[in-house]
Amino acid sequence: DYGDKLTEDEKIRRYIYARLIKASISRVIIERTLRIVTITITTARPGIIIGKGGQEVDKLKEELKKITSKDIQLNIYEIKRPELDAFLVASSVARQIENRISYKRAVKMAIAASMRMNAEGIKIQVSGRLNGAEMARSEHFKEGRIPLSTFRADIDYSLVEAHTTYGRIGVKVWIMKGEVYGKRDLNPLVGLSKKQGKSNRRRRN
Repeated sequence: DYGDKLTEDEKIRRYIYARLIKASISRVIIERTLRIVTITITTARPGIIIGKGGQEVDKLKEELKKITSKDIQLNIYEIKRPELDAFLVASSVARQIENRISYKRAVKMAIAASMRMNAEGIKIQVSGRLNGAEMARSEHFKEGRIPLSTFRADIDYSLVEAHTTYGRIGVKVWIMKGEVYGKRDLNPLVGLSKKQGKSNRRRRN
């Protein structure tokens, strides 16, 4: 039963990422109760998911019901500064590499954008047959500070692969957002704002 649920969760995630490829989705969090599957999506473009008057989010719910036999509850959270989200930055660089844009140009633009949004540091590693070279290699690009050995450092990390005619190119991103003093909140939704479709809003009298 656990294995079936795990397989179903993976199907849901893959469907959402494929269906909403233009929505800049960072995370898909799935929680289950006996009757309801709650799916939380963090995105830089909530409007694409919600649609006019919540029509798109209602349509997505119906599509997801075909994957699972349970009721679906969708929560949409907006990432207001996607330049500080390691997964979105890595995905952007990977997609540009797939579109044959110079990896150096893509990386430099990503670093500049993150630093403009007040990142304390960013490091990007690109690995593989860069520019179609015969030998695979890794190149590192860094600006600011990335103290990987400091426990209180708030560092976001992600790995995304670009699929090219020369094979896979790995893009790793580390973004230093600051330092956390005291108790660290591990909730991935901290700092994000919840967006609601028409069907989730309370009616006004």
